[in-house]
Amino acid sequence: MRIDFSEFFRRQCVERLEEFEWVTIDDPGLRPASVVIAMIRGCETEKVGFYLTRRSSRLARHQGQYALPGGRLDEGEDAPTAALRELEEELGVKAKATDIIGRLDDFPTRSGFCVTPLVLWLDNDTEPVPDPNEVETVFNVPLEDLTQAQVPRLHRIPESDQPVLSIPFASLGDEVFSPTAAILYQFREVVLYGRSTRVAHYEQPVFAWK
Repeated sequence: MRIDFSEFFRRQCVERLEEFEWVTIDDPGLRPASVVIAMIRGCETEKVGFYLTRRSSRLARHQGQYALPGGRLDEGEDAPTAALRELEEELGVKAKATDIIGRLDDFPTRSGFCVTPLVLWLDNDTEPVPDPNEVETVFNVPLEDLTQAQVPRLHRIPESDQPVLSIPFASLGDEVFSPTAAILYQFREVVLYGRSTRVAHYEQPVFAWK
């Protein structure tokens, strides 16, 4: 599937996200956080990409794991404000509230967060400048990676009755696991295929539980 960075595709994204009835989680035991799926122009192409990061080894938790830009909400922040702040802090990319075109279901993580995913459309040529204290590497991942036949993969683990969801990324030559993979899988289902697929029940690998 070829996915071009075009006004036609942007409108499709907006329409499908407006039709999608997202689910919130109200659990005082979870700390609120937000992440962004920021759609951008692909590297040296007119195709659609999105930012994916590998977390810095300097971080106290989840070092070296793949992640979407984002983090916990500061006092008095809502999810959109936190998402835009984290995007700028982590990658040096400034975005406006009007760049947010929708959201997906809240996702509860094993590490104790309630993550709200926001979807952005960034029609600019800003080169990311990652903060080395937070981000080891930033990738411009082709959206077409999400359309491959092997997406998703499900793995059984002895610690849970639910399968762990992962996505193999051809452009990375690597596999990304939930919660990031589950959020991206729902994004694929809603935006690319117009399906209201739920993902909060998918398990996360044990290395992501802490």
